[in-house]
Amino acid sequence: MSPHVRLPQPLRRSITLGVPVACVVAMAVAATATGTTTPAKTAQPRVVSSAVLDEIPLARFSNSLIPGSVDNDRGVHLGAGSDMYPTSRPNEFWALTDRGPNGLITVDGVKRRTFPVPGFNPAIVRVRVTGQRVRVIRAMPVTTRSGKPVTGLPNQRSRDEAPFSYDAKVPLAFDPNGLDTEGMVRAEDGTFWLVDEYGPSLVHVSARGRVLTRYVPEGLNLRGTDYPVVEALPSILLQRKQNRGLEALTLLPGGDLVMALQSPLLVPDAAAGEASRNVRLLRFSPEDQEVTAEYSYRFDPVDVVDPAQTDPSELKLSALVAVGENTVLVQERTDRTSRLHRVRLPRGSGILGSRWDDPRTSPSLEQIEDLPGAGVPVLAKELVVDLGKVPGVPGKIEGVAAVGRDTLALINDNDFGMTDGPGAFDDRGRLVDSGLNTGITHVKLPRPLRG
Repeated sequence: MSPHVRLPQPLRRSITLGVPVACVVAMAVAATATGTTTPAKTAQPRVVSSAVLDEIPLARFSNSLIPGSVDNDRGVHLGAGSDMYPTSRPNEFWALTDRGPNGLITVDGVKRRTFPVPGFNPAIVRVRVTGQRVRVIRAMPVTTRSGKPVTGLPNQRSRDEAPFSYDAKVPLAFDPNGLDTEGMVRAEDGTFWLVDEYGPSLVHVSARGRVLTRYVPEGLNLRGTDYPVVEALPSILLQRKQNRGLEALTLLPGGDLVMALQSPLLVPDAAAGEASRNVRLLRFSPEDQEVTAEYSYRFDPVDVVDPAQTDPSELKLSALVAVGENTVLVQERTDRTSRLHRVRLPRGSGILGSRWDDPRTSPSLEQIEDLPGAGVPVLAKELVVDLGKVPGVPGKIEGVAAVGRDTLALINDNDFGMTDGPGAFDDRGRLVDSGLNTGITHVKLPRPLRG
């Protein structure tokens, strides 16, 4: 069977999120006893539609793409909320799964990374929004040069989390081909670009899903892959936090790519990275196959992004959206809420190749509170929308797309319905579903995205 197939009509969840949430701005005015009127309220961002991804058993989905890849899905269903990118058709998007269902279970005081369905393979899916329903209409697995699954398993024993079975009892094998897929765009030639958290890496994928080239940091020394690996990213990226590598990606109108780390680097150590609010963006030229600029970006305080949160390590950068020749939207989030800022990328190479790319620099970029005062150029930003103040927007938004001059499409990651801890599965090894769904939400803004 070809790995690039059209799926049969998927099973539909018998329950949905209910009536679509819509917040209508009041336009009427109320007369008072004296005959005066109350002015109309200022227009606010509002949800205009919500739709839920069909419930598709993971074994059925995976085996339709790679026959025999999953023998037991443990009751897990498809999730495809790592990112989204518009197609040329209204209400259709390319969406991306991540590495597959995974969780954490603590054993003897040590957290173990579990992979309940190790045969799952990351996939690119095309989805269509129809009313309250998101249907998968096309899907293809991400494969190696010879057409084998890349898998979602960690690459290197020396730097990645060790993989375990669903109950954290049985060690699993590492796989140098494995990808923890996150951000995604589709180029004009029909190929895809993805970013990955393991390397971290930038991955060029053919229109049929095969990895053409994986670009990794200098010094990674990744061996044994069934596709070309090029060390073209700054070596400082080797200091990425576990499970917080390259997360966001966008395509500028001129053809360059902009990618971002999910979290600050651990420079000079984990304590500095966990406390930092300084994260890095990079510009990459597909034509020259090299990074041409690196930018410093500073998160807002965590309690500004999420008033219920006090831990700065919960800040994450999960999405980038190009809205101009050199202008992007940057999403700052926690797992509960997020905000989008408009940022203009300056000319020049920024901090690329400077002392801030040297892990021996003290204090490190990650340790600096006043970046301009230390002579570090930092991207200026303008708040576009606080999604936490828009009723009907779900948590853990990981993909954002611009659709029209003033509308955003958002996709949330439901983590395949998984939770952490031994209670994620019952005594039969079947998923205790969290009840969260992946869905696509459209939000209309009161002002154009381009600003």
